[in-house]
Amino acid sequence: MITLYGIKNCDSCRKARKALEAQGIDYRYHDLRDDGLDRERLTRFLTMAELATLLNTRSTTWRGLDGADQQAARDDAERAASLILAQPTLLKRPLLDTGEQLLVGLPRDGYAGLDDSA
Repeated sequence: MITLYGIKNCDSCRKARKALEAQGIDYRYHDLRDDGLDRERLTRFLTMAELATLLNTRSTTWRGLDGADQQAARDDAERAASLILAQPTLLKRPLLDTGEQLLVGLPRDGYAGLDDSA
């Protein structure tokens, strides 16, 4: 089953949901704020994508971190994981987990070519 990770008030997440629905792709939505994020899932994400790709350094949450935490998150994967687990909005959104791949952000084509056989 395809899972879309995001937050309710994120415009890109809303666009991702609309794109999937327009293509008739079945998916489960996981709200990172409401449903949380566990270490096992984050570890899986980190095996599927680089930390630099996953870390949302343009977010309000990132800007709220002090400089030492920002630097530590960039330099130390374990510290970054701890920060992300405490504040899941530090992940770039949307995250689309097809089971075989993790798509980070909303592609310009809105998931064209993706089918729900994943």
